[in-house]
Amino acid sequence: MDFYSKAAELAAKHRPFAIATVVRVAGSSSAPRGSKALIDSQGKIVMGWVGGGCAESAVRSEALRCIRSEKPELITLDMQDEILGVGMPCGGMMDVYIEPVLPQPELVIAGHGRIAETLARLGHLMNFAVTVHDPSAAKESFPDAQRIIVKDFGVTEIAFGPNTYVVIATLHKNDHLWLQRALEGEAAYVALIASAHRSRLVLDYLLAEGTSAEKVERVWAPAGLDLGAAGPEEIALSIMSQIIAFRRCGNTIPLKQARHGAEVEPAHKEVETSDKVIRQCDVE
Repeated sequence: MDFYSKAAELAAKHRPFAIATVVRVAGSSSAPRGSKALIDSQGKIVMGWVGGGCAESAVRSEALRCIRSEKPELITLDMQDEILGVGMPCGGMMDVYIEPVLPQPELVIAGHGRIAETLARLGHLMNFAVTVHDPSAAKESFPDAQRIIVKDFGVTEIAFGPNTYVVIATLHKNDHLWLQRALEGEAAYVALIASAHRSRLVLDYLLAEGTSAEKVERVWAPAGLDLGAAGPEEIALSIMSQIIAFRRCGNTIPLKQARHGAEVEPAHKEVETSDKVIRQCDVE
């Protein structure tokens, strides 16, 4: 019960982690079948046991990979060969199932209107925790939002981070301030709904105010994919499609073309830093 209580505690704090479970043992192994461990986003075993030495190191490394990819994995540890296996010749083999447990991604929508309303509905359908921030926002316009914040921009309730996806639909009111805060907070995705001309003006202003060119380059402006969208609902769909492609490391070519082996570039890459993961999927 302590193990599952700890897992619940991590989940309640919206911290990503992985559960590693020994599902098969052949021969000699220090961890019996059914052994479990909780591994945090830094690769540290918070609780539990899946074997010592190199076996533990291998599981921790794979757990980090699973957290980054957001996909479970079944791995086999060969403990029969010190050279070709995991470096710990216990004389057996062990299968370990690693399951990432990830906090719900947050979609933050700054602004109101039909695009914002449709985005909130789509975000809810895509399993995002939706937060709407606008002094004019009403609950009846955003029935799927988990939070509606109707204060002015200076509110501190929103904590931007690598699990936050931000769409700015303020109709040019304080959009530069939203961009600055989202970029400083290392939000995973930052998009501005504006014309190409207006977008360029805002981004140039950020550069003039001292925001680095590298950060400004992260802004999707104008927001969305080129779907030929003709109305608010279709614009919202193009933005949500871009968010999904970005989050899942996808691309925007037709599936028919992809299935015929076309060379494509993923939406972005994946690199790891000391305190966060930036998704850039074509980096080995």
